Amino acid sequence: MAKRAKVSIASVSYALNGTGTISDATRLRVIQAAEELNYHPNAFARILRTRKTHTIGVFITRFGGSFYEEILEGIHDAALGAGYELIVCPESRSNRRILTSRTVDGAIVFDSKVRSDTLVRLASQGFPIVVLDRYLAADFLFPLLIDNAQGTREAFQHLYDQGARRILFVAGAMDSFDNAERMKTFLDEGIGHGVTVPCYYGDFTEASGYEVARQIIVTGVLPDAVFCANDQMAIGFIRAMAEKGLAAPDDIAIVGFDDIQIAQYMRPALSTVGASRFAWGSLAATGLIGFVESGTFPQLSRIPVKLIQRESSIMRRHSTTPVA
Repeated sequence: MAKRAKVSIASVSYALNGTGTISDATRLRVIQAAEELNYHPNAFARILRTRKTHTIGVFITRFGGSFYEEILEGIHDAALGAGYELIVCPESRSNRRILTSRTVDGAIVFDSKVRSDTLVRLASQGFPIVVLDRYLAADFLFPLLIDNAQGTREAFQHLYDQGARRILFVAGAMDSFDNAERMKTFLDEGIGHGVTVPCYYGDFTEASGYEVARQIIVTGVLPDAVFCANDQMAIGFIRAMAEKGLAAPDDIAIVGFDDIQIAQYMRPALSTVGASRFAWGSLAATGLIGFVESGTFPQLSRIPVKLIQRESSIMRRHSTTPVA
């Protein structure tokens, strides 16, 4: 190829690998020669030479639903722009094999089933890991988390300012870092405002929100407002209310968390706390690739969130009427 392009072997290497200082004309001649010869670089040889696969692994709890899809879109967009490939692994045994075999240059982990001690042990200069679902203080482990506390405080204040005093919290999965932060913040806000906040336990699924609502409704005493640790549970809660002839916000004001796509199209539209999941995924991939390439990770604060007020929490009247 060097002979065909009439350049040195070093120039060929620089042109194909995007390195070195060669002119655009020289780089163009090499690329044209490669196309004429139908040349394709040997990926395995490149890996051996650079010790990089230009691939990152994404270990995620599940693929379904817009919440995870938007994060993956952000990761994919950033990786594609940087010339990296993705290996995406849902919750399964295979994720351990890929993590330990180091067939990727680094990992983004959003899967609580991957043990924290495993991540601490595996993370290294040559294998950085970004975590989206927990806080880990360890070398070469980079937590990138949303601002759960700020969003939860805004949700509590929104309900309290409208006169809600009987306020319940519906928790999600107990092994979730996000759930723990939302739960602690909401209960602390209650204490700070002199409000006792009973806590019910779901698992982030719509079905669990539905069951919690049934438990509450059957007592015959309705709360003024309910904050659910995610939108899926809030949707299930509203569905159970509707089956009993109750409606949000007239009977119970409802706020969720995550701003999943369906939230704005519900009737009533669901009030929720939202962040840009695309930006979250994009920042995670950009930071990880940046570390792989340069050995530095950007100083990133929490991903900002905001309360999105919709119909389900705008209290038109304050109901304390027991349910028959």
